[in-house]
Amino acid sequence: MVAQFRDRTEAGKQLAAQLMAYRDRPDVLVLALPRGGVVVAYEIAGPLHDALDVMVVRKLGTPGQEELAMGALAPGGLRILNEDVVRARGVSQKAIDWVAAREQRELERREHLFRGERPPYDVRGRTIILVDDGIATGATMRVAILALKQQHPAHLIVAVPVAVTTTCDELAALGCEVVCLLKLETLYSVGGWYEYFPQSSDEEVHDLLKRASREQAAWLQKKAPM
Repeated sequence: MVAQFRDRTEAGKQLAAQLMAYRDRPDVLVLALPRGGVVVAYEIAGPLHDALDVMVVRKLGTPGQEELAMGALAPGGLRILNEDVVRARGVSQKAIDWVAAREQRELERREHLFRGERPPYDVRGRTIILVDDGIATGATMRVAILALKQQHPAHLIVAVPVAVTTTCDELAALGCEVVCLLKLETLYSVGGWYEYFPQSSDEEVHDLLKRASREQAAWLQKKAPM
C-alpha cells in the first residue's frame, strides 16, 4: 500500500479541483461528517465560496470489534443496521440497543458542541456536497444520505478522497452523484492511504467551522453590490 494523500488538507484541495462546477452557487451547501471529514470539507468550501456545516452521524461499532460498523445513527432518530455484520458476529438486539443509546448521547453532544444553539441549515431544494475523509463500509455515509433525503435536497453529491468501488456504486444507486479520487476493490483502513492521518479533535473541528463561517460572511459582503 502506497499513501496517495499527504494529509486531509491535500485531499480536500484535490477534491475541490474536481468540484469547481459548483463554485459561487448560492444554492450549494457543503456538509461534512465529523471529525476528519470537516478538515477535508474546509478545503472544498473555501475555494468554492460555499457555506460549510456538519452532518453529525455516529457509527455503531460491533461489540469487541469497535472499528467494524454494524450500523449507524443520524439526527432525528434514524438508524440503519448492517445486517450481514450483525448476523456474522451474532450481535443481540440488547447489545445493539446499548451501543445505539451510547452513540445517540455522543451524537447529541457533538451537535451541541459544533453548532451550539444555531439550527442546522435548511437543505430543502439545495445542492448538497456531503464530505468525509474516506469510506470503508459506508454505513455512516448511507445513514447521512438517508437522513438528508428526508429533507428533500435538489441534488446530493458525495465527495471523498478514497472509497471501495462497490460502495461508490451502492451510494450512486441511492440517487447520489459520487466524486471519489481513488476507488479500490478493498479498503481495510482509510488512514493507510494518507501519509499523515491523526485523529482530528473537537477543538479543531470547532475552529474550522468558525473560520469557514467568517470567510463565507466576508465573501458574501465583498460580493454584495455597493
